[in-house]
Amino acid sequence: MSLPATAYKVLTADQMAVLEHEGVFAGAPVDMADGYIHLSTATQLTETVDKHFADQTDLHIAAVDLEAMGEAVKWEESRGGQLFPHLYAPLPLTAVVAYGPMKRDDDGTVRLPVTG
Repeated sequence: MSLPATAYKVLTADQMAVLEHEGVFAGAPVDMADGYIHLSTATQLTETVDKHFADQTDLHIAAVDLEAMGEAVKWEESRGGQLFPHLYAPLPLTAVVAYGPMKRDDDGTVRLPVTG
């Protein structure tokens, strides 16, 4: 099984502003509590948003280059036995290949940010 080279982080507007202005994001409160930054693959993203951000608006999606993060990325079993990418380091803006406000397609699927 080959693992994807890109994963996605759901950010609030305030968290996105920190990443943009400080150039690094240390994590959301849940990330800090768990000791790593929670990421999702493209196929896991909509379920993550629906489960953990259901009542929130003004969300942003950041596409993270996992290869740029090297050994700080660990694939670990989580929801439903799926492997999720967990980042055991702060997220630098230099590893974010695309980001933007969260939008959904007509079927409710979270749309991935467009790169370059």
